[in-house]
Amino acid sequence: MVTGELRRRVDALWLEFWQGGITNPLTVIEQITFLMYARLLDINETRDENRERRTKKTFQHRFKDDEQHVRWSHIRHTPAEKMIPLVRDHVFPHFKTTAASGTAFAEFMKDAQLMIQKPGLLVKAINMINELPLTEGDTKGDLYEYLLSKLTTAGINGQFRTPRHIIRLMVDMVEPKPTEVIADPACGTGGFLVGVMEFLLHTYTSPEAVIEETDPESGVTQKIYTGDQLEAHRSHIQSNMFHGYDFDATMLRIAAMNLMLHGVDDPDIHYQDTLSTSFTDRFPNAATDGFDVILANPPFKGSLDFEDVHASILRLVKTKKTELLFVALILRMLKTGGRAALIVPDGVLFGSSSAHQALRKLLIDHNQLEAVVSLPSGVFKPYAGVSTGILVFTKGGRTDNIFFYDVEADGFSLDDKRERVGEDDLPDCLTRWRSRNPKRDTDRTTKAFFVPSSEVRDANYDLSLSRYKEMVYREQEYDPPQLILKRMKSLNDEVSAEIVQLMELLK
Repeated sequence: MVTGELRRRVDALWLEFWQGGITNPLTVIEQITFLMYARLLDINETRDENRERRTKKTFQHRFKDDEQHVRWSHIRHTPAEKMIPLVRDHVFPHFKTTAASGTAFAEFMKDAQLMIQKPGLLVKAINMINELPLTEGDTKGDLYEYLLSKLTTAGINGQFRTPRHIIRLMVDMVEPKPTEVIADPACGTGGFLVGVMEFLLHTYTSPEAVIEETDPESGVTQKIYTGDQLEAHRSHIQSNMFHGYDFDATMLRIAAMNLMLHGVDDPDIHYQDTLSTSFTDRFPNAATDGFDVILANPPFKGSLDFEDVHASILRLVKTKKTELLFVALILRMLKTGGRAALIVPDGVLFGSSSAHQALRKLLIDHNQLEAVVSLPSGVFKPYAGVSTGILVFTKGGRTDNIFFYDVEADGFSLDDKRERVGEDDLPDCLTRWRSRNPKRDTDRTTKAFFVPSSEVRDANYDLSLSRYKEMVYREQEYDPPQLILKRMKSLNDEVSAEIVQLMELLK
Protein backbone atom coordinates (compact mmCIF):
# COMPACT_ATOMS: atom_id res chain seq x y z
CA MET A 1 0.00 0.00 0.00
CA VAL A 2 0.99 3.63 -0.49
CA THR A 3 1.83 4.90 2.97
CA GLY A 4 4.07 7.37 4.79
CA GLU A 5 6.49 9.40 2.69
CA LEU A 6 5.23 8.01 -0.62
CA ARG A 7 1.65 8.97 0.21
CA ARG A 8 2.85 12.46 1.13
CA ARG A 9 4.58 12.84 -2.24
CA VAL A 10 1.52 11.71 -4.18
CA ASP A 11 -0.76 14.01 -2.16
CA ALA A 12 1.62 16.92 -2.80
CA LEU A 13 1.64 16.14 -6.53
CA TRP A 14 -2.17 15.98 -6.58
CA LEU A 15 -2.38 19.33 -4.80
CA GLU A 16 0.01 20.88 -7.34
CA PHE A 17 -2.31 19.86 -10.17
CA TRP A 18 -5.32 21.36 -8.41
CA GLN A 19 -3.49 24.58 -7.69
CA GLY A 20 -2.36 24.59 -11.33
CA GLY A 21 -5.97 24.67 -12.53
CA ILE A 22 -6.49 20.97 -13.34
CA THR A 23 -9.34 20.03 -11.02
CA ASN A 24 -10.97 17.08 -12.80
CA PRO A 25 -9.71 14.02 -10.87
CA LEU A 26 -9.80 11.80 -13.95
CA THR A 27 -7.70 14.31 -15.91
CA VAL A 28 -5.18 14.46 -13.06
CA ILE A 29 -4.88 10.67 -13.06
CA GLU A 30 -4.43 10.59 -16.84
CA GLN A 31 -1.73 13.26 -16.85
CA ILE A 32 0.19 11.61 -13.99
CA THR A 33 -0.12 8.26 -15.78
CA PHE A 34 1.26 9.68 -19.03
CA LEU A 35 4.29 11.09 -17.23
CA MET A 36 4.81 7.85 -15.29
CA TYR A 37 4.66 5.98 -18.58
CA ALA A 38 7.25 8.28 -20.15
CA ARG A 39 9.60 7.57 -17.28
CA LEU A 40 8.95 3.81 -17.37
CA LEU A 41 9.72 3.72 -21.09
CA ASP A 42 13.13 5.24 -20.38
CA ILE A 43 13.74 2.91 -17.41
CA ASN A 44 13.00 -0.15 -19.55
CA GLU A 45 15.10 1.18 -22.43
CA THR A 46 18.07 1.77 -20.11
CA ARG A 47 17.68 -1.70 -18.63
CA ASP A 48 17.64 -3.29 -22.09
CA GLU A 49 20.64 -1.23 -23.19
CA ASN A 50 22.61 -2.49 -20.20
CA ARG A 51 21.55 -6.04 -20.96
CA GLU A 52 22.50 -5.61 -24.62
CA ARG A 53 26.00 -4.46 -23.67
CA ARG A 54 26.40 -7.41 -21.33
CA THR A 55 24.87 -10.20 -23.46
CA LYS A 56 25.62 -8.78 -26.94
CA LYS A 57 22.01 -9.56 -27.90
CA THR A 58 20.11 -6.78 -29.65
CA PHE A 59 16.55 -5.73 -28.84
CA GLN A 60 13.88 -3.58 -30.44
CA HIS A 61 14.66 -0.06 -29.25
CA ARG A 62 11.88 2.22 -28.07
CA PHE A 63 13.79 5.34 -29.10
CA LYS A 64 15.52 5.82 -32.45
CA ASP A 65 18.79 7.71 -32.72
CA ASP A 66 16.96 10.96 -33.58
CA GLU A 67 14.49 10.49 -30.71
CA GLN A 68 16.88 10.50 -27.76
CA HIS A 69 15.67 13.96 -26.79
CA VAL A 70 12.21 12.58 -25.85
CA ARG A 71 13.64 10.23 -23.23
CA TRP A 72 12.85 10.96 -19.59
CA SER A 73 16.50 11.39 -18.72
CA HIS A 74 16.62 14.32 -21.17
CA ILE A 75 13.16 15.75 -20.38
CA ARG A 76 13.79 16.21 -16.68
CA HIS A 77 16.92 18.27 -17.36
CA THR A 78 15.20 20.54 -19.88
CA PRO A 79 14.77 24.22 -18.88
CA ALA A 80 11.27 25.12 -17.71
CA GLU A 81 10.49 27.42 -20.65
CA LYS A 82 11.32 24.64 -23.16
CA MET A 83 9.74 21.74 -21.29
CA ILE A 84 6.11 22.22 -22.33
CA PRO A 85 6.87 22.45 -26.08
CA LEU A 86 9.13 19.40 -25.79
CA VAL A 87 6.56 17.26 -23.99
CA ARG A 88 3.57 18.51 -25.97
CA ASP A 89 5.08 18.51 -29.47
CA HIS A 90 7.57 15.64 -29.24
CA VAL A 91 6.99 13.31 -26.27
CA PHE A 92 3.23 12.82 -26.73
CA PRO A 93 3.55 12.26 -30.50
CA HIS A 94 6.27 9.72 -29.67
CA PHE A 95 3.78 7.82 -27.50
CA LYS A 96 1.71 7.26 -30.61
CA THR A 97 4.64 5.84 -32.58
CA THR A 98 5.96 3.47 -29.92
CA ALA A 99 3.44 0.88 -31.11
CA ALA A 100 2.57 -0.09 -34.66
CA SER A 101 -0.32 1.68 -36.32
CA GLY A 102 -3.61 -0.10 -35.66
CA THR A 103 -2.53 -1.61 -32.36
CA ALA A 104 -4.49 -1.16 -29.14
CA PHE A 105 -1.86 1.15 -27.72
CA ALA A 106 -1.84 3.38 -30.80
CA GLU A 107 -5.65 3.43 -30.77
CA PHE A 108 -5.89 4.57 -27.15
CA MET A 109 -3.02 7.03 -27.44
CA LYS A 110 -4.24 8.83 -30.56
CA ASP A 111 -6.27 11.29 -28.47
CA ALA A 112 -3.68 11.68 -25.70
CA GLN A 113 -2.65 15.27 -25.11
CA LEU A 114 -0.80 17.31 -22.55
CA MET A 115 -3.27 19.26 -20.45
CA ILE A 116 -0.64 21.01 -18.31
CA GLN A 117 -0.28 24.59 -19.50
CA LYS A 118 1.89 26.07 -16.75
CA PRO A 119 5.66 25.46 -17.02
CA GLY A 120 6.07 25.54 -13.26
CA LEU A 121 3.46 22.82 -12.76
CA LEU A 122 5.06 20.56 -15.37
CA VAL A 123 8.50 20.99 -13.80
CA LYS A 124 7.14 20.12 -10.35
CA ALA A 125 5.20 17.16 -11.71
CA ILE A 126 8.23 15.75 -13.51
CA ASN A 127 10.48 16.26 -10.50
CA MET A 128 8.02 14.54 -8.17
CA ILE A 129 7.39 11.63 -10.52
CA ASN A 130 11.14 11.23 -10.90
CA GLU A 131 11.32 10.62 -7.14
CA LEU A 132 8.63 7.91 -7.10
CA PRO A 133 10.00 4.35 -6.68
CA LEU A 134 8.42 3.01 -9.86
CA THR A 135 10.84 0.08 -10.15
CA GLU A 136 10.20 -1.39 -6.71
CA GLY A 137 7.80 -4.35 -6.63
CA ASP A 138 4.22 -3.46 -7.52
CA THR A 139 4.59 0.24 -6.75
CA LYS A 140 3.11 1.22 -10.13
CA GLY A 141 -0.08 -0.65 -9.31
CA ASP A 142 -0.16 0.62 -5.73
CA LEU A 143 0.25 4.19 -6.95
CA TYR A 144 -2.56 3.84 -9.45
CA GLU A 145 -4.79 2.26 -6.81
CA TYR A 146 -4.13 5.18 -4.49
CA LEU A 147 -4.83 7.67 -7.28
CA LEU A 148 -8.12 5.90 -8.00
CA SER A 149 -9.07 6.23 -4.35
CA LYS A 150 -9.17 9.98 -4.89
CA LEU A 151 -12.06 9.62 -7.31
CA THR A 152 -15.30 10.23 -5.43
CA THR A 153 -16.91 7.40 -7.43
CA ALA A 154 -14.14 4.86 -6.77
CA GLY A 155 -15.60 1.72 -5.26
CA ILE A 156 -19.25 2.63 -5.86
CA ASN A 157 -19.53 0.10 -8.67
CA GLY A 158 -17.17 -2.40 -7.10
CA GLN A 159 -14.25 -1.07 -9.16
CA PHE A 160 -11.06 -1.56 -7.24
CA ARG A 161 -7.74 -3.07 -8.06
CA THR A 162 -7.12 -6.75 -7.33
CA PRO A 163 -4.04 -7.20 -5.11
CA ARG A 164 -1.13 -8.60 -7.06
CA HIS A 165 -0.60 -11.60 -4.78
CA ILE A 166 -4.24 -12.65 -5.23
CA ILE A 167 -3.85 -12.36 -9.01
CA ARG A 168 -0.70 -14.49 -8.83
CA LEU A 169 -2.53 -17.24 -6.91
CA MET A 170 -5.37 -17.32 -9.44
CA VAL A 171 -3.02 -17.42 -12.42
CA ASP A 172 -0.95 -20.17 -10.79
CA MET A 173 -4.10 -22.22 -10.23
CA VAL A 174 -5.21 -22.18 -13.89
CA GLU A 175 -1.64 -22.46 -15.30
CA PRO A 176 -2.10 -20.78 -18.71
CA LYS A 177 -0.10 -22.12 -21.66
CA PRO A 178 1.72 -19.97 -24.26
CA THR A 179 -0.49 -21.41 -27.01
CA GLU A 180 -3.76 -20.42 -25.36
CA VAL A 181 -6.05 -17.41 -25.75
CA ILE A 182 -6.66 -15.41 -22.54
CA ALA A 183 -9.41 -12.91 -21.72
CA ASP A 184 -10.66 -10.65 -18.95
CA PRO A 185 -14.19 -9.29 -19.55
CA ALA A 186 -13.71 -6.49 -16.97
CA CYS A 187 -9.99 -5.90 -17.31
CA GLY A 188 -9.60 -2.49 -15.67
CA THR A 189 -5.87 -1.70 -15.78
CA GLY A 190 -4.97 -5.16 -17.10
CA GLY A 191 -3.70 -6.72 -13.87
CA PHE A 192 -4.77 -10.28 -14.67
CA LEU A 193 -3.41 -10.14 -18.22
CA VAL A 194 -0.08 -8.82 -16.95
CA GLY A 195 -0.13 -11.57 -14.31
CA VAL A 196 -0.41 -14.18 -17.07
CA MET A 197 2.54 -12.68 -18.94
CA GLU A 198 4.66 -12.71 -15.79
CA PHE A 199 3.66 -16.34 -15.16
CA LEU A 200 4.73 -17.32 -18.69
CA LEU A 201 8.08 -15.57 -18.33
CA HIS A 202 8.76 -17.30 -14.99
CA THR A 203 7.61 -20.70 -16.23
CA TYR A 204 9.27 -20.67 -19.64
CA THR A 205 12.70 -19.31 -18.79
CA SER A 206 15.51 -21.86 -18.63
CA PRO A 207 17.82 -21.62 -15.56
CA GLU A 208 20.75 -20.38 -17.63
CA ALA A 209 18.60 -17.61 -19.16
CA VAL A 210 17.70 -16.02 -15.80
CA ILE A 211 19.58 -12.71 -15.47
CA GLU A 212 20.39 -11.06 -12.17
CA GLU A 213 20.86 -7.32 -12.32
CA THR A 214 20.90 -4.40 -9.92
CA ASP A 215 18.41 -1.63 -10.53
CA PRO A 216 20.30 1.69 -10.89
CA GLU A 217 17.59 3.63 -9.01
CA SER A 218 16.76 1.41 -6.05
CA GLY A 219 19.99 -0.54 -5.79
CA VAL A 220 17.92 -3.73 -5.45
CA THR A 221 19.19 -6.84 -7.21
CA GLN A 222 16.44 -8.74 -8.95
CA LYS A 223 16.05 -11.70 -11.26
CA ILE A 224 14.99 -11.02 -14.83
CA TYR A 225 13.15 -13.87 -16.55
CA THR A 226 13.81 -13.62 -20.28
CA GLY A 227 11.30 -16.23 -21.44
CA ASP A 228 13.79 -17.82 -23.82
CA GLN A 229 11.53 -20.87 -24.24
CA LEU A 230 8.71 -18.67 -25.54
CA GLU A 231 10.42 -17.76 -28.83
CA ALA A 232 8.24 -20.08 -30.92
CA HIS A 233 5.13 -18.40 -29.50
CA ARG A 234 6.20 -14.74 -29.63
CA SER A 235 3.92 -13.75 -32.51
CA HIS A 236 0.89 -15.30 -30.83
CA ILE A 237 1.74 -13.68 -27.47
CA GLN A 238 2.30 -10.26 -29.02
CA SER A 239 -0.97 -9.94 -30.91
CA ASN A 240 -3.39 -12.85 -30.43
CA MET A 241 -3.12 -14.14 -26.89
CA PHE A 242 -4.40 -11.30 -24.68
CA HIS A 243 -7.94 -9.89 -24.81
CA GLY A 244 -9.34 -7.31 -22.41
CA TYR A 245 -12.67 -5.50 -22.28
CA ASP A 246 -13.89 -2.56 -20.21
CA PHE A 247 -16.11 0.49 -20.63
CA ASP A 248 -13.74 2.96 -18.97
CA ALA A 249 -11.46 4.49 -21.62
CA THR A 250 -8.90 5.62 -19.05
CA MET A 251 -8.65 2.10 -17.64
CA LEU A 252 -8.16 0.69 -21.12
CA ARG A 253 -5.42 3.20 -21.89
CA ILE A 254 -3.62 2.17 -18.70
CA ALA A 255 -4.13 -1.51 -19.55
CA ALA A 256 -2.60 -1.02 -23.00
CA MET A 257 0.39 0.81 -21.48
CA ASN A 258 0.76 -1.82 -18.76
CA LEU A 259 0.81 -4.73 -21.21
CA MET A 260 3.18 -2.97 -23.58
CA LEU A 261 5.62 -2.38 -20.73
CA HIS A 262 5.45 -6.10 -20.01
CA GLY A 263 6.35 -7.11 -23.56
CA VAL A 264 2.92 -7.41 -25.18
CA ASP A 265 3.02 -4.93 -28.06
CA ASP A 266 -0.45 -5.42 -29.52
CA PRO A 267 -3.01 -6.75 -27.04
CA ASP A 268 -6.66 -6.88 -28.06
CA ILE A 269 -8.02 -4.22 -25.72
CA HIS A 270 -11.58 -3.11 -26.46
CA TYR A 271 -13.95 -0.43 -25.22
CA GLN A 272 -16.89 -2.72 -24.56
CA ASP A 273 -19.61 -3.43 -22.02
CA THR A 274 -19.39 -7.20 -22.15
CA LEU A 275 -22.81 -7.72 -20.55
CA SER A 276 -24.60 -5.59 -23.13
CA THR A 277 -26.54 -6.69 -26.17
CA SER A 278 -23.81 -5.18 -28.36
CA PHE A 279 -21.21 -7.73 -27.26
CA THR A 280 -21.28 -10.12 -30.19
CA ASP A 281 -21.17 -13.91 -30.14
CA ARG A 282 -17.89 -13.83 -32.09
CA PHE A 283 -14.98 -12.62 -30.05
CA PRO A 284 -12.39 -10.48 -31.89
CA ASN A 285 -9.24 -12.39 -32.86
CA ALA A 286 -10.19 -15.34 -30.64
CA ALA A 287 -11.17 -18.82 -31.67
CA THR A 288 -14.81 -18.73 -32.75
CA ASP A 289 -15.78 -21.23 -30.07
CA GLY A 290 -14.43 -19.09 -27.24
CA PHE A 291 -11.42 -18.49 -25.02
CA ASP A 292 -9.11 -21.02 -23.37
CA VAL A 293 -8.65 -19.13 -20.09
CA ILE A 294 -10.57 -16.30 -18.42
CA LEU A 295 -9.41 -14.51 -15.28
CA ALA A 296 -11.47 -11.72 -13.77
CA ASN A 297 -12.57 -9.69 -10.79
CA PRO A 298 -15.82 -8.30 -12.23
CA PRO A 299 -17.87 -5.51 -10.61
CA PHE A 300 -19.81 -6.81 -7.61
CA LYS A 301 -22.51 -4.22 -7.16
CA GLY A 302 -25.32 -2.96 -9.26
CA SER A 303 -28.08 -4.33 -11.44
CA LEU A 304 -29.08 -4.01 -15.08
CA ASP A 305 -32.38 -3.96 -16.92
CA PHE A 306 -33.14 -7.16 -18.81
CA GLU A 307 -33.30 -5.32 -22.14
CA ASP A 308 -29.70 -4.16 -21.65
CA VAL A 309 -28.28 -7.68 -21.15
CA HIS A 310 -27.30 -10.00 -23.97
CA ALA A 311 -29.99 -12.64 -24.50
CA SER A 312 -27.50 -15.51 -24.46
CA ILE A 313 -26.53 -14.60 -20.88
CA LEU A 314 -30.12 -14.40 -19.70
CA ARG A 315 -30.73 -17.85 -21.16
CA LEU A 316 -28.16 -19.15 -18.68
CA VAL A 317 -29.40 -17.22 -15.65
CA LYS A 318 -32.42 -14.90 -15.41
CA THR A 319 -31.29 -12.08 -13.14
CA LYS A 320 -30.43 -8.39 -13.02
CA LYS A 321 -27.52 -8.78 -10.58
CA THR A 322 -24.19 -8.06 -12.26
CA GLU A 323 -22.21 -10.46 -10.06
CA LEU A 324 -24.34 -13.37 -11.32
CA LEU A 325 -24.47 -12.11 -14.90
CA PHE A 326 -20.68 -11.98 -15.10
CA VAL A 327 -20.32 -15.62 -14.05
CA ALA A 328 -22.80 -16.59 -16.78
CA LEU A 329 -20.99 -14.33 -19.25
CA ILE A 330 -17.68 -16.07 -18.53
CA LEU A 331 -19.28 -19.47 -19.10
CA ARG A 332 -20.54 -18.15 -22.42
CA MET A 333 -17.13 -16.78 -23.43
CA LEU A 334 -15.20 -19.97 -22.62
CA LYS A 335 -14.67 -22.70 -25.17
CA THR A 336 -15.59 -26.22 -24.08
CA GLY A 337 -12.73 -27.36 -21.85
CA GLY A 338 -11.73 -23.75 -21.15
CA ARG A 339 -10.75 -22.77 -17.62
CA ALA A 340 -11.68 -19.78 -15.48
CA ALA A 341 -10.75 -18.28 -12.13
CA LEU A 342 -12.76 -15.32 -10.90
CA ILE A 343 -13.47 -13.43 -7.70
CA VAL A 344 -17.07 -13.33 -6.53
CA PRO A 345 -18.75 -11.85 -3.44
CA ASP A 346 -19.77 -14.40 -0.84
CA GLY A 347 -23.42 -13.90 -1.74
CA VAL A 348 -22.83 -15.77 -5.00
CA LEU A 349 -21.74 -18.80 -2.96
CA PHE A 350 -24.76 -19.09 -0.68
CA GLY A 351 -27.47 -16.66 -1.89
CA SER A 352 -30.92 -18.22 -1.57
CA SER A 353 -32.68 -16.58 -4.53
CA SER A 354 -33.71 -18.74 -7.45
CA ALA A 355 -31.11 -17.01 -9.67
CA HIS A 356 -28.30 -17.72 -7.18
CA GLN A 357 -29.24 -21.37 -6.91
CA ALA A 358 -29.73 -21.72 -10.68
CA LEU A 359 -26.25 -20.37 -11.35
CA ARG A 360 -24.60 -22.70 -8.83
CA LYS A 361 -26.60 -25.61 -10.26
CA LEU A 362 -25.35 -24.66 -13.72
CA LEU A 363 -21.73 -24.66 -12.52
CA ILE A 364 -22.01 -28.02 -10.75
CA ASP A 365 -24.38 -30.05 -12.93
CA HIS A 366 -23.32 -28.88 -16.40
CA ASN A 367 -19.70 -27.84 -15.86
CA GLN A 368 -16.78 -28.84 -13.67
CA LEU A 369 -16.59 -26.63 -10.60
CA GLU A 370 -13.11 -27.38 -9.32
CA ALA A 371 -12.38 -25.05 -6.41
CA VAL A 372 -13.90 -22.60 -3.96
CA VAL A 373 -11.23 -20.54 -2.16
CA SER A 374 -12.57 -18.45 0.71
CA LEU A 375 -10.75 -15.12 1.14
CA PRO A 376 -10.66 -13.01 4.32
CA SER A 377 -12.86 -9.92 4.25
CA GLY A 378 -9.94 -7.48 4.52
CA VAL A 379 -8.31 -8.40 1.19
CA PHE A 380 -9.75 -5.34 -0.58
CA LYS A 381 -9.38 -2.83 2.23
CA PRO A 382 -9.26 0.13 2.54
CA TYR A 383 -11.56 0.44 -0.48
CA ALA A 384 -14.03 -2.31 0.36
CA GLY A 385 -14.62 -4.70 3.24
CA VAL A 386 -16.70 -7.18 1.25
CA SER A 387 -16.17 -10.90 1.88
CA THR A 388 -15.17 -12.71 -1.30
CA GLY A 389 -14.14 -16.06 -2.70
CA ILE A 390 -12.38 -17.43 -5.76
CA LEU A 391 -14.23 -19.80 -8.09
CA VAL A 392 -12.18 -22.05 -10.36
CA PHE A 393 -14.08 -24.03 -12.98
CA THR A 394 -13.88 -25.69 -16.40
CA LYS A 395 -16.60 -25.36 -19.02
CA GLY A 396 -18.35 -28.63 -19.76
CA GLY A 397 -18.08 -32.02 -18.14
CA ARG A 398 -19.44 -32.67 -14.67
CA THR A 399 -18.51 -32.00 -11.07
CA ASP A 400 -17.69 -34.97 -8.85
CA ASN A 401 -15.76 -33.33 -6.01
CA ILE A 402 -15.08 -29.69 -5.10
CA PHE A 403 -11.83 -28.46 -3.54
CA PHE A 404 -12.37 -26.00 -0.67
CA TYR A 405 -9.65 -23.89 0.95
CA ASP A 406 -9.99 -21.50 3.87
CA VAL A 407 -7.58 -18.56 3.47
CA GLU A 408 -7.39 -16.85 6.85
CA ALA A 409 -4.30 -14.71 6.15
CA ASP A 410 -2.88 -13.37 2.88
CA GLY A 411 0.44 -11.97 4.09
CA PHE A 412 -0.94 -8.51 4.96
CA SER A 413 -2.85 -7.10 7.88
CA LEU A 414 -6.60 -7.19 7.32
CA ASP A 415 -7.21 -3.60 8.41
CA ASP A 416 -7.14 -0.42 6.35
CA LYS A 417 -3.33 -0.16 6.63
CA ARG A 418 -2.69 -3.54 4.92
CA GLU A 419 0.83 -3.78 6.28
CA ARG A 420 2.93 -6.87 5.58
CA VAL A 421 2.70 -9.59 8.26
CA GLY A 422 4.16 -13.05 8.71
CA GLU A 423 1.00 -15.14 8.36
CA ASP A 424 0.26 -16.14 4.75
CA ASP A 425 -1.90 -19.07 3.64
CA LEU A 426 -1.56 -18.45 -0.12
CA PRO A 427 1.60 -20.57 -0.69
CA ASP A 428 -0.01 -23.47 1.20
CA CYS A 429 -3.22 -23.03 -0.80
CA LEU A 430 -1.31 -23.39 -4.06
CA THR A 431 0.71 -26.35 -2.76
CA ARG A 432 -2.42 -28.16 -1.58
CA TRP A 433 -4.16 -27.39 -4.88
CA ARG A 434 -1.33 -28.80 -6.98
CA SER A 435 -1.12 -31.96 -4.88
CA ARG A 436 -4.88 -32.33 -4.38
CA ASN A 437 -6.41 -35.78 -4.05
CA PRO A 438 -10.17 -36.19 -3.43
CA LYS A 439 -9.68 -39.59 -1.79
CA ARG A 440 -7.00 -38.34 0.59
CA ASP A 441 -8.05 -34.75 1.38
CA THR A 442 -11.18 -35.53 3.39
CA ASP A 443 -10.32 -34.06 6.81
CA ARG A 444 -12.66 -31.08 7.10
CA THR A 445 -10.95 -29.73 10.20
CA THR A 446 -7.98 -28.61 8.03
CA LYS A 447 -7.74 -25.62 5.69
CA ALA A 448 -8.04 -27.76 2.54
CA PHE A 449 -10.57 -30.52 1.89
CA PHE A 450 -12.86 -31.96 -0.76
CA VAL A 451 -16.65 -32.12 -0.68
CA PRO A 452 -18.59 -34.53 -2.94
CA SER A 453 -20.90 -32.75 -5.36
CA SER A 454 -23.78 -34.95 -4.20
CA GLU A 455 -23.52 -33.41 -0.73
CA VAL A 456 -23.56 -29.92 -2.22
CA ARG A 457 -26.67 -30.77 -4.24
CA ASP A 458 -28.40 -31.98 -1.08
CA ALA A 459 -27.58 -28.60 0.52
CA ASN A 460 -29.39 -26.66 -2.25
CA TYR A 461 -26.05 -26.07 -3.97
CA ASP A 462 -24.72 -24.03 -1.05
CA LEU A 463 -20.98 -23.32 -1.61
CA SER A 464 -20.19 -21.48 1.62
CA LEU A 465 -17.12 -22.95 3.29
CA SER A 466 -18.68 -22.72 6.76
CA ARG A 467 -21.38 -25.16 5.64
CA TYR A 468 -18.86 -27.97 5.25
CA LYS A 469 -15.85 -27.13 7.41
CA GLU A 470 -15.80 -28.84 10.79
CA MET A 471 -14.79 -26.61 13.64
CA VAL A 472 -12.63 -28.08 16.39
CA TYR A 473 -13.67 -26.84 19.80
CA ARG A 474 -11.23 -27.16 22.64
CA GLU A 475 -12.54 -27.17 26.17
CA GLN A 476 -11.03 -24.38 28.22
CA GLU A 477 -10.27 -25.29 31.83
CA TYR A 478 -10.71 -22.70 34.58
CA ASP A 479 -9.94 -22.77 38.31
CA PRO A 480 -12.93 -23.23 40.61
CA PRO A 481 -14.62 -19.94 41.59
CA GLN A 482 -13.82 -20.54 45.29
CA LEU A 483 -10.09 -20.71 44.48
CA ILE A 484 -10.23 -17.53 42.36
CA LEU A 485 -12.06 -15.67 45.16
CA LYS A 486 -9.50 -16.88 47.69
CA ARG A 487 -6.68 -15.45 45.55
CA MET A 488 -8.53 -12.16 45.16
CA LYS A 489 -9.03 -11.95 48.97
CA SER A 490 -5.34 -12.67 49.55
CA LEU A 491 -4.31 -9.91 47.12
CA ASN A 492 -6.79 -7.52 48.72
CA ASP A 493 -5.38 -8.28 52.21
CA GLU A 494 -1.85 -7.55 50.92
CA VAL A 495 -2.96 -4.20 49.48
CA SER A 496 -4.73 -3.27 52.75
CA ALA A 497 -1.63 -4.13 54.79
CA GLU A 498 0.61 -2.00 52.54
CA ILE A 499 -1.80 0.94 52.83
CA VAL A 500 -1.63 0.71 56.60
CA GLN A 501 2.18 0.73 56.43
CA LEU A 502 2.13 3.83 54.20
CA MET A 503 -0.19 5.64 56.59
CA GLU A 504 2.18 4.87 59.49
CA LEU A 505 5.11 6.31 57.51
CA LEU A 506 3.25 9.50 56.76
CA LYS A 507 2.43 10.28 60.42
